[in-house]
Amino acid sequence: MTEKKPWHGVIVATALPFNDDLSVDYDSFAKHVAWLADNGCDGVAPNGSLGEYQNLSDVERAKVIEVACEAAPAGFNVMAGVGAYGARQSAHWAEQAANAGATSVMLLPPNIHRSNHEQVKHHYATVASVGLPVVGYNNPIDTKVDLVPELIADIFNAGNMVGVKEFSGDPRRIYEIKELVPDIDILIGTDDTVLEVGLAGAVGWVSGYPNCIPQSCIELFNLCTSGNVQDLVRAQEIYRDLHSLLRWDSKTEFVEAIKISMDVLGLKGGACRPPRNGLPQATVERIIADTNAAIAKGYGK
Repeated sequence: MTEKKPWHGVIVATALPFNDDLSVDYDSFAKHVAWLADNGCDGVAPNGSLGEYQNLSDVERAKVIEVACEAAPAGFNVMAGVGAYGARQSAHWAEQAANAGATSVMLLPPNIHRSNHEQVKHHYATVASVGLPVVGYNNPIDTKVDLVPELIADIFNAGNMVGVKEFSGDPRRIYEIKELVPDIDILIGTDDTVLEVGLAGAVGWVSGYPNCIPQSCIELFNLCTSGNVQDLVRAQEIYRDLHSLLRWDSKTEFVEAIKISMDVLGLKGGACRPPRNGLPQATVERIIADTNAAIAKGYGK
């Protein structure tokens, strides 16, 4: 059995609550982190895209990590998002996270431009030198930089990446990555591929919808990754029931969608910062309907 590492299990990409004036509601965020721990999640990944890190000041961004680490009980991990335009900025955020008590970092490629492979490798080497374990984050749709399997292998073999959050949406990549580097840890990146990537050998899930229904998501993840074929019957049942909801995690509206679902469930989702100024009413109604459909089937926790 694989030793459980700080980046293993269900790591929640946390949404960030705001006050009415759109200042960060740190008290509600701390309570949310503690609630996720109480509900059985393994950790949180603050300052990812779902946490709207691009819209935070440096002071706010640092405090989000500090609050998460302070709210985390013993054994509950904080994987700090350290994405930035370049290596110096990302290394700065990795140092800040280490000082705050984070146990790993989640790192996008440099996104100031479409970086080549040598620039990407330098980026990961720079951040890894800080000392915290680095989980790569492949999101080629948003960053325009694709961590292809060969590049992931080079970074891993250089000792600058322990695992990768795969957000390309193509489960076939997992097999190629594991062929090149069998020892790398795969983390599910898109909520609507948890079954496929779980079967391919994932050991973690950096996930959005546990912000709303943590216990159901944990059950689904455990069933998809148990290695027991008999578990797939129940896994497929849950997956079918939740898929219309989970696929919002892969859409442009994912931040608003997850916050709307949180509101439906009596949690604090609330507003986003601009440019996320609200969704068309028809889209809001679809998200609410998908959330209520999951609740009606017993997935309210």
